[in-house]
Amino acid sequence: MFDPTVYDNLKVGFENYLYDLDNLDEIIHISNRKDSLEMASMSREFVLQFVLREHSEVKGEIILRSSLEALAAEILESPGSQPGCRLELRFSQETPEPDRLCPAIRSIIQVSWPDQPLVQDIHFVYGEEPIRYNVSSHVYFDRNVNEDQMGDIPELCEHLVNVLKKLVQLHN
Repeated sequence: MFDPTVYDNLKVGFENYLYDLDNLDEIIHISNRKDSLEMASMSREFVLQFVLREHSEVKGEIILRSSLEALAAEILESPGSQPGCRLELRFSQETPEPDRLCPAIRSIIQVSWPDQPLVQDIHFVYGEEPIRYNVSSHVYFDRNVNEDQMGDIPELCEHLVNVLKKLVQLHN
């Protein structure tokens, strides 16, 4: 019988809650899903991308990662190890004015996650007119997450939805 790992359990927890927000509550629309196994490093990555219904201009993503080391420590029950996954939240949108938008995005996100590292990056296609910048904001949780945080998934997802709503208002 298959014994699910921390990664598997957290992935299913996020899927269940976010798909309920999509199918039952009709608050969000899940626009992309990726569950990858990187064979070279034996790492896993799960990405669930979503937008607010009727507002596809701002995207939100949950990214859950697990390394071979974390998986091995969990399976082998290594003494002193603390199995878990890395969690990242990502928000992205296009704008012609990243200098105006980036500080506003940062302040909105930091209200929900003030103690977590936040990185913003800007991409554009050279030579494309008019220039549209894609602004991505990444919230990195500075510790591993595990099944102890399963009860936090609903609150985390509610914060994600609230941040998306504020970013849509900012965008419009």
